[in-house]
Amino acid sequence: MTTTATPVLAQWFEHMDSEDPDRVLGMISDDFVMSVQFSKGAGQSAEFIGDRAGLVGYLEQREKSVLVHHIDIGVTAGGCEMVLGRTTRDGAFEASFTATAQIDEKGLVRRLLIARTPEVSFD
Repeated sequence: MTTTATPVLAQWFEHMDSEDPDRVLGMISDDFVMSVQFSKGAGQSAEFIGDRAGLVGYLEQREKSVLVHHIDIGVTAGGCEMVLGRTTRDGAFEASFTATAQIDEKGLVRRLLIARTPEVSFD
C-alpha cells in the first residue's frame, strides 16, 4: 500500500470506510466539485456529481462500514493525488477504483474524480 505519497486520499478513504464517513465533508474546499462514476458491473452504473450537496447525497446512499478501500498505487504530481486501488467486502474483492483529487493550498480537496468497476481487477 502506498499511502504516504497520497496522504489526503489515504485519509479520505479511511474516513469513507469508518462508521462516520461524513468526516470527508470537513476535507473539502468551498469550491469543491466531484464526479463519482460507480459501476455495479454488467453495464449497470450511476454517476454522482455536484458540489458539497452532491457529496452529501452520495454519502446518504452509501453503505457504511461495509467496504474497505485498499490503495495499491499512489502518486502526487502537480497539486493532484492519484491512486489505483480496490475495494473488498468481507475480505473478498469487490471492485477496482481510481481516484484523482486536486488539493488546494490549505490541503483541502477542490476537485474529485472517482471511477470504480467490478469488471476489471489489477491482481
